[in-house]
Amino acid sequence: MTSMNGDLAGRTALVTGAGSGIGRACARRLAAAGAHVVVVDLHAESAEKVAAELGGTPVTVDLSDPGFMAAIRDQVARSPYAQESADWTAPSPPDEVRIFPDIIVNNAGFQHVAPIEEFPLEVFARILKVMVEAPFQLVRAALPHMKEQGWGRVVNISSVHGLRASPYKSAYVTAKHALEGLSKVIALEGASFGVTSTCVSPAYVRTPLVEAQIAAQAESHGIDPAEVVEQIMLQPAAIKRLIEPEEVAEMVAYLCSPQGSFITGVSIPLDGGWSAR
Repeated sequence: MTSMNGDLAGRTALVTGAGSGIGRACARRLAAAGAHVVVVDLHAESAEKVAAELGGTPVTVDLSDPGFMAAIRDQVARSPYAQESADWTAPSPPDEVRIFPDIIVNNAGFQHVAPIEEFPLEVFARILKVMVEAPFQLVRAALPHMKEQGWGRVVNISSVHGLRASPYKSAYVTAKHALEGLSKVIALEGASFGVTSTCVSPAYVRTPLVEAQIAAQAESHGIDPAEVVEQIMLQPAAIKRLIEPEEVAEMVAYLCSPQGSFITGVSIPLDGGWSAR
């Protein structure tokens, strides 16, 4: 892939879950391509640290909170960046929230593992709020801006679990399958306005959360961490290694570049051959 440095100059990218892991890698890569990044994260310290590194705008919100959209708009409107982009301070229509990113990367999410009959109802609902309803609300609020300017990019960080299922992950698998469907509808509705929507669907990515899972399973099974990756976590995959966050971010950047303008309505697996089975 080309370097794409400067291809996104003048664009604003909003990345959720951007304080660590895949989201942070995406924020860094899009900033390297010239975008101003709105760094959205649940944890204020993480959002502020990444935003300071990139010259971006930190936003701290809980995407399961009913008022998160207004919180995003208000925090950006109070930031120094709003002085350069008057749209964020303009009044929204009654009972509506409008936001003005050119790129949205729906990345935030979390996992809970339990049999269906033991799965907590409130956790199931919260996973769907963060991983399905929040992406819908963000895109709904940004589409008028994207359509008006004739350009927009929505990249949804899905998962191999948006294409395949695993036991004990009912909420996560449900949410990722729903995100895949939402992405296709956005692609169809946005195509004539220059708006694309695509899913990037990785297998296990080397993040602090996954590393902790590996260590816990290694201790539980009494085996080496490398064996956990090869024999348990990535048993269905042809390539037995974790994906690096930067690999996911490179695909995201490509989809937002001029070279990615004809790719829409699809899911791109970065799963080491998992979905080939």
